[in-house]
Amino acid sequence: MKTSLDDVYETFELLDDWTDRYGFLIELGGELPPMPEELKVPEHKVKGCMSQVWLVGVPKDGTIDFLADSDAHIVRGLVALLLMIYGGKTPAEIAATDHQAVLARLGLDKHLSPGRSNGLHSMVKRVKELAAAVDASA
Repeated sequence: MKTSLDDVYETFELLDDWTDRYGFLIELGGELPPMPEELKVPEHKVKGCMSQVWLVGVPKDGTIDFLADSDAHIVRGLVALLLMIYGGKTPAEIAATDHQAVLARLGLDKHLSPGRSNGLHSMVKRVKELAAAVDASA
């Protein structure tokens, strides 16, 4: 993705209105690299999300990258945000990283619906499970 987490912080500060911020999240989701259709299978679906979300961990030189997608635009943007937070880190770094600070800085902790908040929690849980599985197999 060409947008960094610092870019997201800066853009959110510039946008006064939550409609525009959600629009930016949708644009962010559009930057996700395409996930191959053959990976969109039940074992890669994130349980606990109202939308369909698929997430796969890809070990790479001691770190983990993620492939992910969603059928919902805003959720796809949240997925992109999570990949910025967790992607490219070691399993230990992923386990120690708290996404709540990022959400609070962006104000998303107070502006997501309960359904999206629960889904986001499920996605984070899955990211950490995938990281732990890679760590255990190393």
